[in-house]
Amino acid sequence: MSDVFVVGAGIHRFGRTPELSGLEQGVHAVREALADAGVEWRDIQFAFGGSASAGNADAALPLLGLTGIQFINVANGCATGGSALLSAYWAIKSGEFDIGIAMGFDKHPRGAFNPMPEDSGLPAWYGQTGMMLTTQFFAMKIRRYMALYGISTQTLALVAEKAFANGALAPHAWRREPVSAEAVLAAPMVSDPLTKLMFCSPAEGGVALVLAGEKRARALGRSGVRIAGAAIRTRVEGSFEVFSPSLDVVRGPSPTSLAARAAFEHAGIGPDDIDVAQLQDTESGAEIMHLAENEFCADGAQERLIRDGVTRLDGALPVNTDGGCLACGEPIGASGLRQIYENVVQLRGEAGERQVAGTPKVAYSQVYGAPGLSAVTILQR
Repeated sequence: MSDVFVVGAGIHRFGRTPELSGLEQGVHAVREALADAGVEWRDIQFAFGGSASAGNADAALPLLGLTGIQFINVANGCATGGSALLSAYWAIKSGEFDIGIAMGFDKHPRGAFNPMPEDSGLPAWYGQTGMMLTTQFFAMKIRRYMALYGISTQTLALVAEKAFANGALAPHAWRREPVSAEAVLAAPMVSDPLTKLMFCSPAEGGVALVLAGEKRARALGRSGVRIAGAAIRTRVEGSFEVFSPSLDVVRGPSPTSLAARAAFEHAGIGPDDIDVAQLQDTESGAEIMHLAENEFCADGAQERLIRDGVTRLDGALPVNTDGGCLACGEPIGASGLRQIYENVVQLRGEAGERQVAGTPKVAYSQVYGAPGLSAVTILQR
């Protein structure tokens, strides 16, 4: 089976773009990715794409060209982008195709997401208790974690401070002004212990990635970034996940832990081999917990690790180098693909002011979503 390479990457900036639909932002990203790869739309053999609030992704076809291409719409919560990428990876890895595209876009209305219990197989009363409110769930989860492992509110603030500092250096980020840890702590409380500046916001944006088999990638002169490992896993009995139908918080292995383990095994490497990482940071606590769930440290070690600057751009393990969801916002269909886009430009050495030092060779991304699933992708230069 062929190795699979990311040969083209395109993005439409995240945030608010009132003059463009979500679909148009996705098409912009596709055209940018095609130009980056040096191919035309008619060269693309298949596509996987997703959008949660901006219509079906295959609505891009009339704008890109009606070529008869196989196009499959993907929906998998916040892991929609990661799922589209993994589907494209499998299609090429199997030998069925040698070049295709994964795309995602969204345009969410202002305000919090409004998930319905029935969509996750839950009764209406579950939502009436407030448990479908993700701000409340994530606050409860990190509060419990803080009590168990000695994580301070100052560390929550340092995660957000880093995100906004990195976002200020990323042209595609939404929040492009640095914010101090003190200002983060002083922001209005949303759900204790998480303030307004510790949460990401629903947003707009689009991302597209062109994937190709080894022979095609070499012919294009684009065999520099290989997908070394990829996995998606769902929740197991006992894990403490968003929209869990149980109030039993005795944690089993999280879907993130399972996906991380599978991706590392697939790639034949371990956490110590990673040079740069993008981790799901729906809010500050998520990044903290995901550092441990992805095996980059032990539970509780984040307090020292973050305080010592290990996850900053100039640290030993730079995390969320473009500001992550906190600075970029989260358009569901595009968010996971944004992580891959950021890792591609980091491995190419094209990240500008936010470029991590030391010519990174291995990059890691992890996205987590409802009702409890995680996608992990490892890229290798």
